[in-house]
Amino acid sequence: MEQGINIKDILWMCLSRWYWYVLSLAVCCGFAFYQILKTPKVYQRNALLLIKDDKIGGSTGGDVGSSFSSMGFLKANTNIKNEVMSITSPTVMYEVVKRLGLNVKYSVPGLFYPNPLYGPNLPVTLSFPDMDDEQSATMKATLFPNGKMELSDFNFGEVDANGAPKTYKPVIVKDFHRLDTIDSPLGKIAYAPNAAYEGTVKQPITIDVARSSVRGTALGVSGGLKAQIPEDWSSVISLTYNDVNIARAEDILNTLIEVYNENWVRDKNRIAVSTSEFIKERLALIEQELGGVDSEISSFKSAHMVPDVQTAAQEYFQRATSATDQVMQLNNRLGMARYIRNYLANSANSFNVLPANSGLENLNIENQIAEYNKMLLERNNLVQNSSTANPLVANMDNQLDGIRQAVLQSIDNYIVTLNASIRAAQTNEALASSRLQANPTQARYLLSVERQQKVKESLYLYLLQKREENELSQAFTAYNTRVITPPTGSNAPVAPNPRSIMMMAVMIGLLIPTAIIYLKEMFNTKVRGRRDLEHLSVPFIGEIPLGYHKRKGLQRLRKARDDEKDRRIVMVRKGSGNTINEAFRVIRTNLELMTDAETAGAHTLMITSANPGSGKTFISMNLATVLAIKDKKVVIVDLDLRKASLSTFVNSPAVGVSAYLSGHATLDQIMVHRPVEPPKRIDPKETPKDHFIDILPVGAIPPNPAELLYSPRLKSLLDKLRAEYDYVLLDCPPIEVVADAKIINRHSDMTVFVIRAGLLEREMLPRIQEFYENQRYHNIAIILNGTDSSHMGPLSSRYGYGYGYGYGYKSKR
Repeated sequence: MEQGINIKDILWMCLSRWYWYVLSLAVCCGFAFYQILKTPKVYQRNALLLIKDDKIGGSTGGDVGSSFSSMGFLKANTNIKNEVMSITSPTVMYEVVKRLGLNVKYSVPGLFYPNPLYGPNLPVTLSFPDMDDEQSATMKATLFPNGKMELSDFNFGEVDANGAPKTYKPVIVKDFHRLDTIDSPLGKIAYAPNAAYEGTVKQPITIDVARSSVRGTALGVSGGLKAQIPEDWSSVISLTYNDVNIARAEDILNTLIEVYNENWVRDKNRIAVSTSEFIKERLALIEQELGGVDSEISSFKSAHMVPDVQTAAQEYFQRATSATDQVMQLNNRLGMARYIRNYLANSANSFNVLPANSGLENLNIENQIAEYNKMLLERNNLVQNSSTANPLVANMDNQLDGIRQAVLQSIDNYIVTLNASIRAAQTNEALASSRLQANPTQARYLLSVERQQKVKESLYLYLLQKREENELSQAFTAYNTRVITPPTGSNAPVAPNPRSIMMMAVMIGLLIPTAIIYLKEMFNTKVRGRRDLEHLSVPFIGEIPLGYHKRKGLQRLRKARDDEKDRRIVMVRKGSGNTINEAFRVIRTNLELMTDAETAGAHTLMITSANPGSGKTFISMNLATVLAIKDKKVVIVDLDLRKASLSTFVNSPAVGVSAYLSGHATLDQIMVHRPVEPPKRIDPKETPKDHFIDILPVGAIPPNPAELLYSPRLKSLLDKLRAEYDYVLLDCPPIEVVADAKIINRHSDMTVFVIRAGLLEREMLPRIQEFYENQRYHNIAIILNGTDSSHMGPLSSRYGYGYGYGYGYKSKR
């Protein structure tokens, strides 16, 4: 189970390694101080620029731009952000660099960094007319009090056969106080005294001259310039420039504003000229289109004989109505004529009079009908006075018959005439109706053409007016900006900021060791302390803090002396109240409670671990010592037949447990008595008493450790020891590495499992819990060894108890 760490733990671990922080702060602050000294001081200059007219982008002067914007031709409203981009554009910067000659930099060596020369600090200026804008070169110019100048160390990329830069002879200028040119390896060099120079050359001055490309210098100048809008609704642009030279920063801002204004005026005039050309082209085109529209209207009226649409419509309507009335009258006459003819053609009506005023409106036929009716009346009167046989009557009948035929012939002729007249009237009616039906289409066409004519006439007049206004705008052009605040600023440098840099150095100096400590602890997969064992249900006897200081640095190269090794192993002293002694007294107390000291018989404790180096020998020797101090009879048996670490404390005798198990030695022959050291301070009221620890060393390392441990003599040995001693401690090999520990476990009453802090992987803890639950080893209990509380302060209880008790003079057992 993984255990996390909290802020307090990290804090105390950091405090315990205070010397890391001292070293880190010293290095970081020293480096920061060095950077402050070697970094050139940067000064800031600010200027405020007011954009007076917000109708710039598409304006041509006056309100021409707004007029064109209403037509959709041009955009009138200027976006102030576009002006910011325009004033900081590479084109503007390129021109600023060329005007000020910023691509040629001058400097003199300084203590920590080169000191730039510009303006009042620069005695002479150089230019290179034979070099293009993108060529770079370096050289040195040495000025002498007598007015001479030596140009040397020319370097512009040429190399010799060995690949080294070519060397050239110095060039001497007799008098740099006058304007002139001189030949050099870089071509002609023009030199001139700087009128703004405030000093005099009293001793030789060597100036480093570096010429770079204009484009690259413009990019560098752009990096130091910052243009922004203080408020979103404002038309003011704030210009800020940072430079190592105050005069150069002011010149750059002033020249930048000047170039921007010139470009604006040039662009504005260019727009005006383009607008004038546009208006002229449009006027010519519209004039041509107007002529075409007029010609089209005239041709249409001539072709359709329509001088006026409304008048023509009224005329066609009257003609159609008249033709309709005429057709109706003619049809009436035709019907009457046909009636009279049918009447005359009927023999039954031979002696009946014909109707008078029939409406035929034919005088000839009317006269014939009148003459016929008169003669018929006379005949009828004669018949009434005589008979039809009267010769006069017969004669009159012949005459009437002739007249009737004449009338019929006349009516037939009249009918033919009427039909022709009707057809003519109907033709006139159809023509008038067709003309009347075509009149709306003609009217709509003429209306559309006339509307185009009016629009083009209006646009033509409008363009004539704007042409005059555009001419006026070209005659009166003013800058669209006003400098509210000229380039000003404090003489205190804005960079480097020593306070910020040192604060950052302090923060980094504190952060680096903290991060190292935190990462080191986060990636630590070893058992760190008691808290890592809290989830185990295995009985916990106690823990032993680290009783000595680890050798660090070069101390690790020195081999430890034997007395040092001994002091590291046997640290329990009678009467001592240090941390180690108190820790083993706690373990002794817990062990007595677990083994029930009142019970008769000895206790056999098997001391083992999961991996080598856990401190089994250390625990065995000191546990035996603390038990012996309490008047317990203790024997330690070194059963690690492969390594025999414990045997080294009795000088590793040749005869030991291995000889006993093999039947070549007796118990008395292998027993070694080791006295417990007397207390450093003795209470005068107490009588000193010697205590001994008996040790059974391994002796000779056997070739078959496991077979010897299986020997019945091991059980008989332990039975003898149980009968004579209170505690029998068995120093055993690590479990799971070899089978020795499992064999020895058959003869032990209790298994003391030593876990070394910082050595055992935490992933092994579930394995130990499994041993306890499955009772693989008898009565497992845990001792935590080697907890280092020096880095944890008051929180040492997280990784080990703090045994900082302090007892008085009274000796301890």
